[in-house]
Amino acid sequence: MTPEELRAAGVTLVELSFVDNAGITRVKAVPLDRLPTAVGASPCFEAFGSDDVMVAGRYLGGPDGDLRLTPDMSRLVALSAQPGWGWVPADKYDQDGTRFVACQRAFAARQTEALAAHGLRALAAYEHEWILGRGDADGFAPAFDGPAYGQIRLEQVAGYASELVADLTAQGLVVEQFHPEYAVAQLEVSVAPNDPVAAADDAVLVRHTIRSRSLAHGWRASFSPSVDPDGAGSGAHLHLSVHDAGGSLMAGGDGPCGLRTEGEAFLAGVLRELPALVAIGCGHPVSFLRLQPSRWAGIWQAWGHETRETALRLVTGPSANAELKCFDATANPYLLIGSVLAAGLAGVTARLRLPEPVTGDPATGDGSVPRLPSSASEAATALESSAVLAAALGPALHDAIVTVRRAEAERCSGLEARALTSAVLWRW
Repeated sequence: MTPEELRAAGVTLVELSFVDNAGITRVKAVPLDRLPTAVGASPCFEAFGSDDVMVAGRYLGGPDGDLRLTPDMSRLVALSAQPGWGWVPADKYDQDGTRFVACQRAFAARQTEALAAHGLRALAAYEHEWILGRGDADGFAPAFDGPAYGQIRLEQVAGYASELVADLTAQGLVVEQFHPEYAVAQLEVSVAPNDPVAAADDAVLVRHTIRSRSLAHGWRASFSPSVDPDGAGSGAHLHLSVHDAGGSLMAGGDGPCGLRTEGEAFLAGVLRELPALVAIGCGHPVSFLRLQPSRWAGIWQAWGHETRETALRLVTGPSANAELKCFDATANPYLLIGSVLAAGLAGVTARLRLPEPVTGDPATGDGSVPRLPSSASEAATALESSAVLAAALGPALHDAIVTVRRAEAERCSGLEARALTSAVLWRW
């Protein structure tokens, strides 16, 4: 939308958003008439944890310096569920006009460009799972009940769902499906795929809209991976397809399940880097309360055709794509998409091949299927050791992510499971 269109819609203030390395969306707001002026912001947020505690890494963190948040005016939109407000994602620049070395949105753009240099393009989309709590409750109290995926659940949120879908549509997003989910008071919405940077933008906008529409109903939406340590959690599964001039690399080939040679190599690269990707895509300590066996959370470093226990699930058919199931909303969506592209492209370059697919539940098998990291510290170590992701991210951003994840792990180490879920319930 143009500023003139926003003005006609009654918008007077606009949020400029960016996402830090702990997956928290940070904002600064300006009057509409100030756009597209850049806004100052401290680089300290690169070392913020989800609890707002700042730690210094080798390159980033501390009180010095100032950046410029530059709005991407092509994504400017009026917020349907937050009247009078607009939203635009921002890129980070140094004051001399150069890209900030740790701009996460720029990182996703660079990896998209690297893929294009090999004649490839990707389409991506996040699934969004969230849990609705009553806004008048102290702590968490479910906003509705009923059987998983049940019509009884849908009846209690039908009006809310209609309004939410209308909000998303008004903001230019294409909703593909909405349904009540498995966990307590849990819902899910999926939007159409987009190019990688736009898909990450979409993720930020979808979650913002869900939280705003929930508040308008007297509810609160939590994207935390775990609200109840004894039950299923909320993920943010990433769907991804890769294409060349001849079409999808994930269909019409002679490889496993119809994969073309480069499509298989791309997925093999992602599979190889999955332990390190956990630190980026689900690396907060609360994530590991969700990442448990036999909950369809994707805790196994394995792939399968329509296998929901493996971290990498291949979906075949007219819209063939790969679903990465282990990730959740503690991820910075720009970092995650960029890192997955870097891992996949490394697989293409090395001409990797996939191992045999896994079927069934590895938890009941012979123990031969490797498990992904089972703690935040273990995941941070895997990321620290990943040559592929270290090269793609660059020293400053790579170190900042590892530093943040290690610090979060240390600060949460003394909390038992329910105290941990309570502490982070409304952080994402």
